[in-house]
Amino acid sequence: DVYDQTAITYPFATLNDMSGETIKSVLEALAPEFEKATGHKIEIVLGPSMGTAHEAIPMRLDRGEKADLLIMVGSAIAPLVQKGQVKGETKIDLARSKIAMAVKAGADKPDISTMEGFKAALAKAKSIAYSDSASGVYIENELYKKIGMEAELKPKSKMIIAERVGNVVARGDADIGFQQVSELLPVKGITYVGPIPDAVQKVTDFSAVTTSTTTKQELIKSFLAFLTSPASRAVVEAVPLAPHYARRWRTAPMPLGQAVGSGRQRDEVAGDLVRRRRAAARGAECERGERDSGE
Repeated sequence: DVYDQTAITYPFATLNDMSGETIKSVLEALAPEFEKATGHKIEIVLGPSMGTAHEAIPMRLDRGEKADLLIMVGSAIAPLVQKGQVKGETKIDLARSKIAMAVKAGADKPDISTMEGFKAALAKAKSIAYSDSASGVYIENELYKKIGMEAELKPKSKMIIAERVGNVVARGDADIGFQQVSELLPVKGITYVGPIPDAVQKVTDFSAVTTSTTTKQELIKSFLAFLTSPASRAVVEAVPLAPHYARRWRTAPMPLGQAVGSGRQRDEVAGDLVRRRRAAARGAECERGERDSGE
């Protein structure tokens, strides 16, 4: 069980992190770098930020699963504060992401740059899919009403539980799919259409918060300082997410140099980190270009 911790003490501690799918790519790229630089181990467990799916973060916490840090949709944190499962005063905003549309690869790519085109695409679609997290909840409860098409669209729409919406579209189980940009881009077998119009856009903030049971506050501060550092910014933007560092920790985090030494050793770690950041950004850009060209 990844949550069981025995005979591991700070500073070489394991940090248990429950995170939403949208932030997955960032953590998969950056966590190994943090581990290499500091000697700490990051255990990541993924799940939706909200909803009743077995894997959802609120359900995991209700079952008593343990974690030190949650990285999830910011608006989903308040109920966890009310339950006493997290410390609300430790919340820090990390990034933000827009809702986008995708269609099956090979299908006509609709023009949704205007509200007229967006509404026309929705009317034409025989089936629509959206996630059971923040973007889908917004579409189902607010967006359809805003555009005056709720009665027409709800009967042919489906909320997807515990699966990337892009996978559903790629299988042909839905003509149109909606989810955060960062969730759609990695999926093969779809054509990324683009963000929905600004007039009905819903930007989702992703935030970090510590659990009420953690004893690893200093390690968490260091990890979050690493995630929000200039060296990590390229990876965040390549996902793509918009860095959103509105709040900072009140106390200074443990510097990475404390764990990796100084001089040449620290320079080698920093240089390797920058090289990997640039490679990740170039790779993400090439992959997006291939998808947009239909290859």
